[in-house]
Amino acid sequence: MPHPPTATEGPPGDARAGHGDACPGALRTHRADDGELARVRLPAGVLTAAQAETLGEAAERFGDGVLHLTSRGNVQLRGLPPDGGRLLAGPLSDVGLLPSAEHERVRNIAASPLSGLDGRGGADVLPWTAELDALLCNSRAARELSGRFLFAFDDGRGDVLALEPDVALVALGDGTAALSTGARRTLLVPSGEAAGAALSAALRFLELAAAQGPVAGRERAWRVAELPDGPERLLEGLREQGLGRVSPAAPPQPVPGGPAPGAHPGALAVALPLGQLGVGQWRLLLRTAREAGSGELRLTPWRGVVLPGVQRGSAGPLADAGLVTAPDSAWPLVSACTGLPGCAKAHRDVRGDAAAAVEGTAQGAAARAAERAADHAGLPVHWSGCSRRCGRPRGRRVDVLAEPDGYRVAVRE
Repeated sequence: MPHPPTATEGPPGDARAGHGDACPGALRTHRADDGELARVRLPAGVLTAAQAETLGEAAERFGDGVLHLTSRGNVQLRGLPPDGGRLLAGPLSDVGLLPSAEHERVRNIAASPLSGLDGRGGADVLPWTAELDALLCNSRAARELSGRFLFAFDDGRGDVLALEPDVALVALGDGTAALSTGARRTLLVPSGEAAGAALSAALRFLELAAAQGPVAGRERAWRVAELPDGPERLLEGLREQGLGRVSPAAPPQPVPGGPAPGAHPGALAVALPLGQLGVGQWRLLLRTAREAGSGELRLTPWRGVVLPGVQRGSAGPLADAGLVTAPDSAWPLVSACTGLPGCAKAHRDVRGDAAAAVEGTAQGAAARAAERAADHAGLPVHWSGCSRRCGRPRGRRVDVLAEPDGYRVAVRE
């Protein structure tokens, strides 16, 4: 059974053991120029009212007073003191956000955020998420997964498939799910076995990675695509194990982008400028969710929030607080890494420049970069402070890269 978390224990495979996977977690934080950074994994981005309240309190008490959403629907807390992991361990554990210290960095599970709310999709995949999370936390072998390995449960609309997950299960609407590894084929499994199939695929990947040996200067691959012909080899290995039956049909077509800001059947979607919101805005979202009766927040991989049960009439107060509720806003297509001053590797304050570009107040190099990016209207635009391009979206995008003497703009796949 999972055991209580501690701030000093790192899971097997972490950088301190010499394996090189430096992805931060809630317990093992990352040192940045603005303090320690903690990343709290939220399977499917789902938060209860108590969990959301605890995260807001943690950001206010220990961090910079801001909640930073990631491209996988997780939350980062920045500006923490050196013992930030120890400070977070108790409060997060008390509300169920750390079910297992040894697995907290591998609980990377995305899911269609409107699943079960708007009547679309082949099935409600949120129960699959909860089941996989429990299976992961009770698997000793799963501790060896990288903090970058990604599971996805897509209800058939193709949204989280666009995140290029390592293992995806897609609801087909006929009582089956298609397991995709990124290969040209899929495996069909009963919907009731989707979570177990996802874990089996991950464990099979670990076997293939161990057999393959060093990859890219590391002792083994962290993601399926890093293995030579990895997607096909993994799918074939699962077929040989008798997991499902091969379908000649290709996986469903990914559909980039999450729910547009505004009202949807059964929910209200909100976008967050650059994926950040202050504690006051966070508490307004939580209060709005509670007034609707659910108290649930669903954070999305597109740095937004879905509020189940919230009606269109709540959009006005949220917009007045600086949140985006208009479907024609430019903000959902704009993202940026931390940049200066939080990251020493960055060349510019890319968040400030990106915000100025959206608001039409950019000057100098930022204005010139914004003009060039505007030539590719309709594509996501990501502003990066250095060549690492942290937090960049998957798929085709406009890449605005800061350099010592300005910005370089290009379209990248």
